[in-house]
Amino acid sequence: MSLTLRTISREQHLAYIQSLPAASHCQVPAWADVKTEWRSESLGWFDNNGQIVGAGLVLYRQLPKIKRYLAYLPEGPVINWYAPNLDEWLQPMLAHLKQQGAFSVKMGPPVVIRRWDSTAIKAGIQDPDVKRLRDVEATVIEPRAFEVADRLRKMGWQQGEDGGAGFGDVQPRFVFQVPLANRSLEDVLKGFNQLWRRNIKKADKAGVEVVQGGYEDLAEWQRLYEITAVRDHFRPRPLSYFQRMWSVLNSEDPNRMRLYFARHNGVNLSAATMLVVGGHVWYSYGASDNIGREVRPSNAMQWRMLRDSYAMGATVYDLRGISDSLDETDHLFGLIQFKVGTGGEAVEYVGEWDFPLNKLLHKALDIYMSRR
Repeated sequence: MSLTLRTISREQHLAYIQSLPAASHCQVPAWADVKTEWRSESLGWFDNNGQIVGAGLVLYRQLPKIKRYLAYLPEGPVINWYAPNLDEWLQPMLAHLKQQGAFSVKMGPPVVIRRWDSTAIKAGIQDPDVKRLRDVEATVIEPRAFEVADRLRKMGWQQGEDGGAGFGDVQPRFVFQVPLANRSLEDVLKGFNQLWRRNIKKADKAGVEVVQGGYEDLAEWQRLYEITAVRDHFRPRPLSYFQRMWSVLNSEDPNRMRLYFARHNGVNLSAATMLVVGGHVWYSYGASDNIGREVRPSNAMQWRMLRDSYAMGATVYDLRGISDSLDETDHLFGLIQFKVGTGGEAVEYVGEWDFPLNKLLHKALDIYMSRR
């Protein structure tokens, strides 16, 4: 099959994404409007019959003072990664991006390489010799993903060190997901550990109420989010970022972004944003107050979000990034410890890959990023 690559309209791009079972929320056309500091372009791959068979959202970030760009396809492009002629998909893309002034290309193939179920993770946590997920035998290994990685290396794509924690990439290499396909909701709940089930019951007994919010409630979301930022020592995004997310994502699809609050006695204690693309649902941002933790609002909220995802027909509830650390003394350990209680699985993707189109500028960017 010979392929043709060309720029496509947002309408064509969205129609293609909507024809798929799911795609990353970072690859929908509206995501370009969230990232206003980047220029964007939609690319389409067409077969011999003129049918669109792949799409990619490219974000361009300009270097200061010169018209050269980093081209970034977060969690994309959305193509057939297992095609035997993978180079025929990617070479035209590189040629096109070079023509657009790109000096380097970064992409994140949405290709899963390993999975660990909760039983395997718990066994790893209890083993004093195990420090990382990769020290534990994976429950599922995807041989085709290794073939994809080998092909990318042979084509000249490069992969940086991730520091072992999976946070070397812009988008997380390790995530935690709860599979929903072909399971009853009762089965999903049974998969939760005893602590999660007990906390859900405790929240219910205490009268914790979980409700959906709207655009007008984003200011209240921001209040809880900034409390979380102070407690957990990170720099919060401004309210305008979430207002823009809400406006642009929901203008593309009224169900693309949701906002949830868990409240007790009329006081909002926890909040979260949720993103939906086809059958894939993400818990994207979370926030909580410093008070009211004893009534377990976060557990109640996650259970409601998961039930709503199930009711929408979702196949995956994605709790997003984790590190691969199973070391209880590591400050990142809490991420996986909280999420493993849902009975889901840790998932490793092949990670992000770079292709230097101008080696000098690419090296300069590497040095700049390493010093940030």
